[in-house]
Formats: sequence, structure tokens, C-alpha cells
Amino acid sequence: MTEIKNNQKGVTILEILVAVTIFAIIVIAWNNLIIKTYKSSSFGQEQLEAIRQAQKGIEQMTREIREMSTAENGAYPLELAGDNELIFYSDVDQDVLTERVRYYISSSTLYRATVDPTGDPLDYDLNNENTTILASYINNSSTPMFTYFNDQYPFDTENNPLPAPTRLIETKLMHIFLRINIEPNRAPNDFDVESDVQIRNLKTNL
Repeated sequence: MTEIKNNQKGVTILEILVAVTIFAIIVIAWNNLIIKTYKSSSFGQEQLEAIRQAQKGIEQMTREIREMSTAENGAYPLELAGDNELIFYSDVDQDVLTERVRYYISSSTLYRATVDPTGDPLDYDLNNENTTILASYINNSSTPMFTYFNDQYPFDTENNPLPAPTRLIETKLMHIFLRINIEPNRAPNDFDVESDVQIRNLKTNL
């Protein structure tokens, strides 16, 4: 009789360990790729939402600044004209009465604070200031949020932008600037949102 020999070899423990190791490396690499892709997508969505919020905020600021007018207590329309803080009077809720409006940046957040006139005679109680967030992740650094110009701009380049001492009386045009980045140390780069606004009730070149 012919002797039949069994030449099949069993799988060794070493081979199993090698296969498991390779499989584990593939799974880990795949998981890392998925996590990285998810984080990148999530970061992009957050950045887009921050930009959308800033654009909406700057549109609101432009509308309200354009319509600034004399306060109910007779105060001049523009109360404070700082680089990153603005206080003025405007009928922002269309109730006939003029509100006190303050825009300011604190800890990379843009705030809007309003005070309704109350009492007889009408006045503004700052204890009743109502504050809301307009935009987050502001990264203006040394670039001011507000820049001020007189009624001779752009022809008058010597006196424009206006220095702080002359802003309250001479401002007729303003530039608003916001730089957005939810994580400045990481791409994508900063995104700039800006707008020019001419103050209707302070115009002299009608």
C-alpha cells in the first residue's frame, strides 16, 4: 500500500501574533483617520458659524449706528468713541424712544448693551443695562474695532482717521472691523468681517 503523508502544517502562535498585530495597527490607523477627519470637519463648522455670527452682528451694528440721534435727555448722539468700545444713542427697537447703546469687546467676545430711557424727565439708569452677545472668537489683536472719519474723508488724509480727542464732534463716518478665528494657532487663517457706515443724522454734506 502507498503511504500517504500529511504535509499540512498548523498555524503557529507567532504567525497568529503577527496577524493580530498587523490587524490592530490597521484598525488604530483607521480610527485615527476617522477622528482626525471628524475633528477637522467639526472645526470647520465652528469657524463657519463664528463667521456667520460676526457677519450678522456687524450688520446689526451698521443699522443701529447709521440711525444714531440725540438722546431723550438731550445728550449728543455719540457719547464714547473708543477703539474697541462705542457708546451712542439710537432708537434700536423702533419704539419712538431713543436707547443708549454700547458695543464693546471683552475676552474675545463682542457684547451689545442697551439701556431704555425711563422716568420723568426721561433719563438712562445704567443699572438697567441689558447685555447680549453679538459675536465670539474675536481676534482683532492691535487692530481697532472702530475707526472714525470726518466729513472730508477720503480727501482729507492728514486728519483721518480721527484721533481720540476729535472723534466725538467730528465723526461722520465709521469703519467697523472684526477678525474671527476660533483657534488662532491653527489653520484656517483669520477671517475679516468689516463694514463702513455713514451716520445719517450727523451728515453735513447733504
